[in-house]
Parts: sequence; structure tokens; C-alpha cells
Amino acid sequence: MGTGTEEPRLTVDELAARAGVTVRTIRFYGTRGLLPPPVIGPRRVGHYGPDHLSRLALIEELQHQGMTLSAIERYLEQLPDDLSAHDLAIHRALVASWAPDSAETATRAELERRVGRSLDEDDIDRLGAMGAVRRAGAPDTYWIDPGLLRLGAQLLDVPITCDTILAARTVLMEHTRSAAHELTRLFRDEVWGPYRERESDPRRIEAMRSLSAHMQPLVVQALVTAFQRSLKEELRAAFGTEDAKYAENTQNTRDAEDAEDAEDGGGTGHDPHGAP
Repeated sequence: MGTGTEEPRLTVDELAARAGVTVRTIRFYGTRGLLPPPVIGPRRVGHYGPDHLSRLALIEELQHQGMTLSAIERYLEQLPDDLSAHDLAIHRALVASWAPDSAETATRAELERRVGRSLDEDDIDRLGAMGAVRRAGAPDTYWIDPGLLRLGAQLLDVPITCDTILAARTVLMEHTRSAAHELTRLFRDEVWGPYRERESDPRRIEAMRSLSAHMQPLVVQALVTAFQRSLKEELRAAFGTEDAKYAENTQNTRDAEDAEDAEDGGGTGHDPHGAP
């Protein structure tokens, strides 16, 4: 497993709280080889880092897709050994891209455990501006987006205002919506329309509809790759080579702890597969 830019510093209890799973689940994953062992520090205490957190998020997302643990083992075995937490976060985002949208409810205490810190009202407002949290009807109860919560937690200490966060989110939403619209139009006019004109067999038409649905993760992967390359070029142009490298590494660290499906572990604190 690749090493993250941060040193492993989470205990197993802290990792479980951040990922939204139980300690027993983490130990069970370790015995199955799904999670690498922790780094053993002073007093023989194991510590976990961003790579473990991202791998847990990926495992949970694969489970949400209906994969068995054996299938997940095979999936993870095919991944390169040197994947960073950032790479794992991208894998998780691509897996989650064709999953139904989901939100979870959490109390204030549960939310703070997931974020790994106490939260004041300003923190809640900033997470709300990022789309990671919104207040539910009951007091001290919140709807959370697991895919955005971990990224939002990393941005809490960044000195930017809610207005800047909202402006950045607006830019992303506008451009991604525009890209989705144009790609849909292209597929409809250049692929789907001509195909329907040529084919009259309902079964073949239904197969084409199914193909269009399965194309979504491929399109998402293409968009992610194109955006990463464009962002690197823009960073170099705006800040110069060294500053761009620093800014890129900083962004990668935050993305890897996402939310990105996240990014998030996506769990609810129970053992989802009957771990012994």
C-alpha cells in the first residue's frame, strides 16, 4: 500500500470512528487481508493513516454495490501495491459514481466522531456550505453526505470563507452540469438516435439502453482524469512549478481523506457482514 503524505497517527478506535465502522470490523478486515497492518509505534500501539481510511471507504463502497468479501478481496488484489490514499479515493469515487444517491442522519455527537473533532456553529455552517451537512428537523440532528464529509472535515482548518466555498461549489456545479448536458446530447444525437432509426428489435433497443447506463462510470473516469490534468496545468501556470507541486500535494492530501465517497467510510457503526 502506498504511503500517504501524513504519518499514521490514528488509533484503531479513532480510525473506526472516522470511518463509521466498528473496531471489530477493522480487525476482521485485517485478518482477511483487506487492510494492511498498522504501523507499530511506541508502547506497541498500532497507528493508522490516510491510506487505511481511504481503503476502508473503498471497501464499504464495494459492499454497498453488493460485492461479497471474497469478491472484494479479488478486486483489491488487482490494484497496484503502491497506490496512495489519493489513488484509493479516486477508485472509491468511481465505484460510487453509479451508486444511488444516499444520505445518512447523525446526531451532533456522531457527526463529531465521524469528523474526528468537536464542532462549533461556524464549523457546521462551513460544512453546510460545502454540501456535506444540512440540519434535519430534530434538534442536534443532521443529514450528512458521506462522500463529502471527510473532504469537508479537512477544509475546516483552511482559512477560506463560506462565501468562497459557495463560489467554488457554484463553479464546479455549473461546469459539471454543462459537461453532463453536452455529453448526454452527444450520445443522444450521435449514438442513440441513429441506432433507433436502424434497429426495430425491442430487445436490441433495450440492450442499448442498458449499455448507456453502464457507460456512466467510464464517463466519470474520463472526466476525473481530464480534470486532474487540467488542474495540474493551471496550477503550474498560476504558481510556477514548485508552488504548483506544493498546492497539488496539498489538494491530493485533502481529496484522499474525502469524501471524495468519498468520500466516506459510508458505514453506520454496525458490523455490516457479521464479523466474528
